Amino acid sequence: MDDDRAQEAIAGAKAYEALHVPALFSEWTEPVLDAAGVAAGHRVLDVACGTGVLTRAASDRAGPGGSVVGVDPNAGMLTVAGQLGGDIEWRTGTAEALPCEEGSFDRVVSQFGMMFFADRDLAVREMLRTLVPGGSLAVAVWDSLDNSPAYSREVALLERMAGADAADALRAPFVMGDRAELLELVEGAGAESVSVVTKTGRADFPSLRSMIEADLRGWLPVMGVDLEEDLIEAILAEAEREFADFVGGDGRMRFDSPAHIVSAKKA
Repeated sequence: MDDDRAQEAIAGAKAYEALHVPALFSEWTEPVLDAAGVAAGHRVLDVACGTGVLTRAASDRAGPGGSVVGVDPNAGMLTVAGQLGGDIEWRTGTAEALPCEEGSFDRVVSQFGMMFFADRDLAVREMLRTLVPGGSLAVAVWDSLDNSPAYSREVALLERMAGADAADALRAPFVMGDRAELLELVEGAGAESVSVVTKTGRADFPSLRSMIEADLRGWLPVMGVDLEEDLIEAILAEAEREFADFVGGDGRMRFDSPAHIVSAKKA
């Protein structure tokens, strides 16, 4: 990666950490760690760790007697993760080819990354490979778009104003909302004691504009969709009218944000 692209990746990761982590992801760390049974002294692997919100929470739980590794394919994310501190080892790698030895972890966790894995079955098998026998796995994915009213409305807005490619880019994080398919995936990869629980979080953005703009200027380009500036401003103006019911008296945008957490054990 050349220097300009590297700096762009780091800038994108910093923006992600500043906005999306507190607005969407922070509240899920404890439920995911609970589902995996992470405790003091455990060796923990976080797959698709991003800037490390779950990884750092796992490190706090594992304590000085444990160890934590975060793996992600995005160098910008890992750079920012490393800058945020913690006694954590950061490794570059994909879920389908984890740079970890077989049976080297007591617990494996992953938060809102599985939807984007190229081969989900192989990714689950890789997570299980790295676990000790009897070790536990917990993975969080977003519920279906139909159960996420704010994003469902935003997808419809993009479909109408920006076309199918933009709408599909925003649909992507919600493609694993079917509980039965999630169970089948993890059981099919060879895991035991597989269960899925659905919890409803509460997304909390500083403003309506910050939420929509983060998707238009941040998420869509990541997914290969770049919108003209005039169109972005037109969508933001329309969103101000269409999403008013999600905005509180303090100007913040809050809405229900349901997710599934699948947990399992290695035989």
